[in-house]
Amino acid sequence: MATDLVKRYGTVQALDGFTLSVASGEIVGLLGHNGAGKTTFVEIVSHLIRPDSGKVSIDGRPPSATRGEVGVAPQHIALYPSITVREHLELYGKLAGLRRTALSAAIEDLAAVLRLNEIMDRRTGKLSGGQQRRTQAASALVHRPALLLLDEPTAGADLETRQAMLDVVKQRAGEGAAVVYTTHYLPELTELQATIAVARDGRIIARGPSDELLRDLPGEVRVTLDNEEQIAVSASDPAAALIDLLHRVNRPVTSVDVRNPSLDDLYRSLAVTDAS
Repeated sequence: MATDLVKRYGTVQALDGFTLSVASGEIVGLLGHNGAGKTTFVEIVSHLIRPDSGKVSIDGRPPSATRGEVGVAPQHIALYPSITVREHLELYGKLAGLRRTALSAAIEDLAAVLRLNEIMDRRTGKLSGGQQRRTQAASALVHRPALLLLDEPTAGADLETRQAMLDVVKQRAGEGAAVVYTTHYLPELTELQATIAVARDGRIIARGPSDELLRDLPGEVRVTLDNEEQIAVSASDPAAALIDLLHRVNRPVTSVDVRNPSLDDLYRSLAVTDAS
């Protein structure tokens, strides 16, 4: 999809050789601190801005030739406050080329999936934050795009909104959509069974299935003794480390906690390695 993208804003290097591909039916969780280049990448692929160099290809074509095949939910709410939820979906569906019957069916489907039925005729400026998030996502999804770019789609959302969003993303990927999903809430990527891409300083520094990326990271074993003293050990094989620790302690153990490596550990390890 994106190859060697470079983008500068004056002295700021937003992208520095950013390369990322996403297959049909794949959800890629794009991780990175603020300033890593995630939003700039999304804006280039969605044809909102142009890179200084590098190439973007969507199904073999440039972004300018793929109108109606890309759906974008930006990080910040970008709705027209004076029109209704229904009017938003009609607008974006028509812009993508949907005709009356197909558009009505798509709107009805999304209203059910994203729990919008009760607010369809309310102006978006009067909606709660979670309702606005769902409306914005529905605007990106209404035309069933082949590529979905979801930039922090659940930021500040309530639990109902978050779960509805995850359910529809999984559904669309199951139907063959390629999905780029940026988030700071890493458990979402576990639920989505996403592959992982980690961005830092405008480039991708790690890419692959989460189990492969986590394979060589240490987990942690923590035991609590009867005097409430805790002993924690970092280990690549937490189960073996627990057995060894239980053999070595000479006091009764009141609790045991075994923690396998997580995506948080992965990001921290890559950030430290890349910065050193």
